[in-house]
Amino acid sequence: MQQVTVTEHLLLNQKQSPMATGRFTSLISELILSAKIISREVTKAGLVDVLGFTGDTNVQGEKVRKLDEFANNVLIHRMRRSGVLCAMASEENGDLIQISGDLPKGDYILIFDPLDGSSNIDVNVSIGTIFSIYRRPLKKSGENPTLEEVLQRCDKQVAAGYFIYGSSTMMVFTTGAGVHGFTLDPSVGEFLLSHPNMMIPEQGRIYSVNESYWNYWDNPTKDVISYFKSTKTALGQPYSSRYIGSLVADFHRNLLYGGIFMYPAKQNPDTGKYQGKLRLTCEAAPMAMIIEQAGGLATDGVNRILDYTPSELHQRVPFFVGSRNDVMTVKDIMGQAEDCDSLSGD
Repeated sequence: MQQVTVTEHLLLNQKQSPMATGRFTSLISELILSAKIISREVTKAGLVDVLGFTGDTNVQGEKVRKLDEFANNVLIHRMRRSGVLCAMASEENGDLIQISGDLPKGDYILIFDPLDGSSNIDVNVSIGTIFSIYRRPLKKSGENPTLEEVLQRCDKQVAAGYFIYGSSTMMVFTTGAGVHGFTLDPSVGEFLLSHPNMMIPEQGRIYSVNESYWNYWDNPTKDVISYFKSTKTALGQPYSSRYIGSLVADFHRNLLYGGIFMYPAKQNPDTGKYQGKLRLTCEAAPMAMIIEQAGGLATDGVNRILDYTPSELHQRVPFFVGSRNDVMTVKDIMGQAEDCDSLSGD
């Protein structure tokens, strides 16, 4: 393992990463400290009172777990005081999180999912923290950012990444100049470069999807899943089904080995409408930036995720992400279905 820390890596590659200014490096440092605190708590979760539910429900209508709340509070507390942010948004909070008037402010906006995969906390499955960073486009002295300033087109991200808390704690992130992975060395308390220039294989042989939703999918989605269940790859190998149910964990495995993660739109039995599940701003968009920098693709089935401009803070989208050839297969199948619909006048 190369003995290069995240900060050293940012400084060494500053020419390739123009966002790697002193203030940006400070932001990343505060994120790293937050992740270390969360990682420490995750590793001893069974020994302290952070398992189970708090009794509250978040803005998504989901029961809040104690470790979810802990991670959210750590990030908000640390990042508010970083002096480099003008606003934050969390999956757990309904509204923007403004920086208090007595605290120093900067030009960056942080959007995060404090603990992705939290439904797996009690069974010791890998979970993670996802983050996305933007620059404030219109700085008005003395005024807090508006929601319009925060809801930028997804390809305007200046950095994105995730921390994964598993058998080891890793940070994977990009500033738009490739994807790099750093592993936490507990003996020195630093994230050290372990996976430089990460690239996802062009063709995978793993598909990740919750097939229990089959009856709630439309026909094009069923055609996509049937393709991966019945087709062999160019190497003559069948696709394998691997689904953990933690986006960070499934994404990380596929990034290393190749494959596709799918969370299609499913039908709401009450309204009959097909809706995505994953959040655009704090899940799909940052993962899309990472995968494209690693040579893969991310779409809603047809449209590129990074071409989206969010219309609301907690907008949800269908999500297909992974190896280029596999995601293109999804686009081809769903694109053909769209063409048929337009020809039939539907």
